[in-house]
Amino acid sequence: MKMRKYSKTLGAVGVIAAALSLTASIGSAQNKGGNNVVRVDPGLDDVLDKNVRYEELKSDYFGISEGPVWISEKPKGYLLFADIGANVIYKWTQENVMSVYADKTGYTGDYNEAGFIGFANNNGRMNILNFGSNGTVVDPQGRLIVCAQGDRSIVRIEKDGKHTVLADRYQGKRLNRPNDLVLKSDGAIYFTDPLQAGNRTMEQDRGGVYLLKNGVVTLLNTDVQPNGLTFSPDEKILYLTDSRRKAVMRYDVQADDTIANGRVFIDVSADKAAGNLDGMKVDVRGNLYTTGPGGVWIISPAGKHLGTILLPETGTNMAFGGDDGKTMYIMDRKSIGKIRVKIPGALWKPAP
Repeated sequence: MKMRKYSKTLGAVGVIAAALSLTASIGSAQNKGGNNVVRVDPGLDDVLDKNVRYEELKSDYFGISEGPVWISEKPKGYLLFADIGANVIYKWTQENVMSVYADKTGYTGDYNEAGFIGFANNNGRMNILNFGSNGTVVDPQGRLIVCAQGDRSIVRIEKDGKHTVLADRYQGKRLNRPNDLVLKSDGAIYFTDPLQAGNRTMEQDRGGVYLLKNGVVTLLNTDVQPNGLTFSPDEKILYLTDSRRKAVMRYDVQADDTIANGRVFIDVSADKAAGNLDGMKVDVRGNLYTTGPGGVWIISPAGKHLGTILLPETGTNMAFGGDDGKTMYIMDRKSIGKIRVKIPGALWKPAP
């Protein structure tokens, strides 16, 4: 079993990250080989072909692969995704060619001043653990909007590569470490900002779900330890993963873009397989895909667990892509892979 070799770390967080990576490597051996789709309910047949398999594209390479988003362009669209450890966003083409699309996407400061986070050597790059960008969306003008974790802000990357800070504070205090975000069709941005236990540099005293609208940051919810989030196809429901409760929450989106009536959509705490609730996406029929125990859970709009796509490592996020929106690209920390689905993603748009 291949293990990543870590250099000397600086600080406790770096040591912990290395240990977690080692644990993930051990767990990966358990999921390799055999059928990698678990069918829980016959309704899965409407979503996945019975003979479909998850295919790894590049494995054991990244610090933490995250924040995937599909870019529809002619003649061929491509995938962008973040490597949190390397502090870059990569471009992955449909011909399976990878290149660096943007550098310093999550932290633009001096690496020497970030030593308390800890360093790890990954594929020849000196990585600043947990400092790269995480969640990513594309605005109508084709610009990336990212959760810049190291800079503790929501940032728009302009076409010339410059960074425009859209939000970095709430009530005068710096955000903790923005994790994921989703863009509503009216321009409102919803993002999560968890509380990292034990990190004395964090200024917000609790994790929260925030709304960024017309330049104003509003705190929507503090009852959860927030992680990933996504909308239903009609944008009337906001789904949110709660790391503390180990459940997907469901909220009604109000006319003023606030949220109300939070309730548990599905609880996964009884499943003890490796893996956490993290990133989420929905297809055009409202089926929810979320990382969870064992891999990617597929859940009907009624909250029924239909099946699980098993992953070699702990899943982090996914995005619908391809020329028809029916290829799902999945991030699982050190690797990326793909699987064909029958229903296109709700956020996927064809090339103009």
